[in-house]
Amino acid sequence: STDTMLCEAALACALGIVIYLLVFPKKEDTLPMEDGWWGEGQRPPVGEEDESVRPFRVQTSQEELDDLFRRIDQTRFTVPLEDSRFHYGFNAAYLRKVVSYWRNRFDWQKQVELLNRFPHFKTKIEGLDIHFVHVKPPSLPAGHSAKPLMMVHGWPGSFFEFYKIIPLLTDPTSHGLSDEHTFEVICPSIPGYGFSEASRKPGLNSVSAARIFYKLMLRLGFREFYVQGGDWGWLICTNMAQMVPSHVKGVHLNFVSVPMGGLLQLLSLLLGHYFPRLFGFQDEDVKRLFPFMERGIYNMLKETGYLHIQATKPDSAGKAVPGDPCGILPTYILTEIHFYTERLVLFFFLSKDYILFQKFSLDELLTIVMLYWVTGTIVSSMRFYKENLGKGIGNQKHEKILVRVPTGIACFPNELMHTPKLWAKQKYVNIVSYNYMPRGGHFAAFEEPQLVADDIRHFTLELVKFIQRETALESSLY
Repeated sequence: STDTMLCEAALACALGIVIYLLVFPKKEDTLPMEDGWWGEGQRPPVGEEDESVRPFRVQTSQEELDDLFRRIDQTRFTVPLEDSRFHYGFNAAYLRKVVSYWRNRFDWQKQVELLNRFPHFKTKIEGLDIHFVHVKPPSLPAGHSAKPLMMVHGWPGSFFEFYKIIPLLTDPTSHGLSDEHTFEVICPSIPGYGFSEASRKPGLNSVSAARIFYKLMLRLGFREFYVQGGDWGWLICTNMAQMVPSHVKGVHLNFVSVPMGGLLQLLSLLLGHYFPRLFGFQDEDVKRLFPFMERGIYNMLKETGYLHIQATKPDSAGKAVPGDPCGILPTYILTEIHFYTERLVLFFFLSKDYILFQKFSLDELLTIVMLYWVTGTIVSSMRFYKENLGKGIGNQKHEKILVRVPTGIACFPNELMHTPKLWAKQKYVNIVSYNYMPRGGHFAAFEEPQLVADDIRHFTLELVKFIQRETALESSLY
């Protein structure tokens, strides 16, 4: 029959593609290290740049808070459409409640004490003051050493996303966990985010940030280390693995995006729903991926308007921020955090009101807002989109380079778009751990710290097995 012939042709085509990939593997390459200077003026002579690592504390003056309160009091609210809920953006009626809490009940000084609970530092790299949190284990079992792990945030996030997961990684026994794998955690702020100085020059993209963070790890004395990230942290960690694969022992990601358009991906989209096992799809892949037009294309178009604005005119998008803290910070930032979180339990209707936060407290979310406000970095953080996407997709060298560093991927169900293992392996060729998370969204370490910590540990165990297999294989060849 015609249907049978079509199926046989599709199977033959898929088999041919697999053979081609095996016989003609993609060229192995690394990302050039290069160099940069992002500070004001010209780079100073060699040896004159201050490379000291300096302690830092978060602090805000009363004058800054009084200025914020004055601006909040002058806010002019719009009138929302009747029964519009959050379909038009952040509902103005609910915004009044958030702003009222922010103005009258939110205790920023208490949050500052929380932020200073972990040690903060700054150091100059490529002309910029780079901020980072560095937490060492309080104790280690005899004969054990901590594994250095850099965790990188994204937008509109910050180092604060990792405050709930850090104790689970650095002090596992205090949380009822095994101390077999204990980590020493470094959480830097991307240049132009939070307390990391913004570039004075155009061009600081994910590759530049990866190089800066690699230099940071070297400055801290780490020649080999692990990296973990989601959102922009995914890309920065990926670039580090491409740039210095001999120094990155493993890369763990809770978000993965790979270039689309390959024949194998196209076939998996056309036939994967009907022949999932042919492409290695599990039931969860089918559930999360199809129907693709709705779950992939439509969601992408509906929810990424901010991305297009920030990738083209970030300075225009952030123009109103300096004078109006309520205009873009709570509305813009909290809207994005909402969409990328566990959408099923957020923003539901109850007695003509909305329960906004089930996964995060309002104090936690306003802390992220305040980190952008007190540092004045909303515009510089938006520019990161322009630097990474302004030249188009598929035009940058790192997009064509494979990642051969052992990789662990944690797939959360409420990501913007699901990436099956088949697709991920086109970029990350040594995936040693790929797990479907039972719940959670884009800000995984912030939303589900226990799940992410468990998956990092699982990845570490699988990485040990992977290394043992590779070593045994090499021994058998000689």
